[in-house]
Amino acid sequence: MSRLIRDTDNIYKKARIKASESNDKLRSREGASELLGVSASSLLNYETGACKQIPTDVIVKMSDIYNAPELMNYYCCNECLIGKYIAPQIEILDIDRITIQIIASLENVKTLKTELINITADGVIAEDEKPKLKYIVDTLDKISKEAQELKLWTQKNLSKGLNK
Repeated sequence: MSRLIRDTDNIYKKARIKASESNDKLRSREGASELLGVSASSLLNYETGACKQIPTDVIVKMSDIYNAPELMNYYCCNECLIGKYIAPQIEILDIDRITIQIIASLENVKTLKTELINITADGVIAEDEKPKLKYIVDTLDKISKEAQELKLWTQKNLSKGLNK
């Protein structure tokens, strides 16, 4: 019995195709599989979604060889059992948008710092302080995500040039 595998354009295939613009060997699954150290059939399974459990070392290699650090974040957010719950989904945004978001978030850091000191100074979190503390934690999560977006942008756009 033959099994028909529909060739989809998932994130792994899209990253390979994009990377093939600067590396001809990535134009084919055979060439890419050689660089990744996996069989062409395994790569086909990863790129079509037939295999849901891609080994993490292969994800790391794809990320490096394809210059696509977003693959690791995607994997952590969507396929890793633990990462699904703790890793924020990071997008690759334009550097100017990332910068504006970070600056806007940092504008009220001094206020957050003062509020955090006021809430925690007595070692007790009162009921009326819990919403304020939640707001502080949410804001810090937002800043953390924005920092990760900047890091991802830097890895994707500057890492190759910095290593030369």
